[in-house]
Order: sequence, then structure tokens, then C-alpha cells
Amino acid sequence: METNRLIIRKFEDRDYSDLYDYLSNKEVLRYEDQKTSSLEECKKLAHERTNSDNFIAVCLKENNRLIGHIYLRKLLPYENLTWEIGYIFNNKYWKKGYATEAVNKILEYLFTELRAHRVVARCDTRNIASWKLMKKIGMKQEACYRKNTFYKKYMLLSKQEIEWYDTYHYSILDEEWVGNR
Repeated sequence: METNRLIIRKFEDRDYSDLYDYLSNKEVLRYEDQKTSSLEECKKLAHERTNSDNFIAVCLKENNRLIGHIYLRKLLPYENLTWEIGYIFNNKYWKKGYATEAVNKILEYLFTELRAHRVVARCDTRNIASWKLMKKIGMKQEACYRKNTFYKKYMLLSKQEIEWYDTYHYSILDEEWVGNR
């Protein structure tokens, strides 16, 4: 898939160094329940994602550089035609409209090609940029769940501390997406 500035494609093995550029950054992962990744871990992740339909690479059209990725998952029961979407972008490319451009293209794909009825997304309530993006693309807030999930803070000697947080849940329906276009 292409937009004016982006190529949205399957992951390739060579994406590992660009993946490392943002998955090794604590600021990028601030609202994610994952540790920063090493270069070796990113080589493995990039390779695993070459065979996955759940992770989609978002690249600059001008140089095919990976600047982020989108996560997709069809939710059970499948006959409800509901998909979950998530996204992580390299902070060097924040505030340039790339995430909005990419997510809009994925919504177009989900609603026109895969005949989705509903697309949902969620985020930590403190992740202002994420929920603003959801609103910008036409999603509506359905709920705010209080302390319904947690981050694991990895401590010395494998002792884990848990930090509970609130999440916003958003959705957009096929008729709303068509109406917004």
C-alpha cells in the first residue's frame, strides 16, 4: 500500500536496524509493556514479522526507511468482523502526520478490502498523542477503564513491580468511516 509519503508493506529482514532505532528508545516505549530491545532481539523480531500478518511496516517512500509499525488483529468471534489496531512510531518522526497517514490507509484497507464492521484501539490515558490520533481519524471513545491493566517494571534479581494504569478504548464503525470520507 502507498500514501503520498509512505509505503506500507510486510516486514523484511533488513528492517532490523530501523526497528532497533525505535525499539531501543525508552521514550518510544514509555506507554508500552515491553523493555527496550537489543540489536540482536530486533534482528529476530524483524525476521519473525516477515511471516506475520499482524505487524505491518511503515516506511518513508523516499528511501524505504522503516519509521514505525502497525499492529492488526482480528478479534473473536471472527463473524463480528472486528479488528484491533495499534501503532508504534520512531520518535524522530513524531508530529509530522505520518502515523495519521498510515493508520488512515490501514483503515481504508480494513473497511474496503477486508470488509471490517468495526475497528477498535486502546491506549494508556496518559498517552495524549495516541488518543488524539484516534480522535483525529474519526474514532469515538467508548470507555475509560480504571486501572484495568499494568506494566511490569523489571527489577534486579527478576523481582517484578507492577504499575496499574487506566486505558481509553476507542472504535470506528464502517458506516462512520465511509461517512468521514
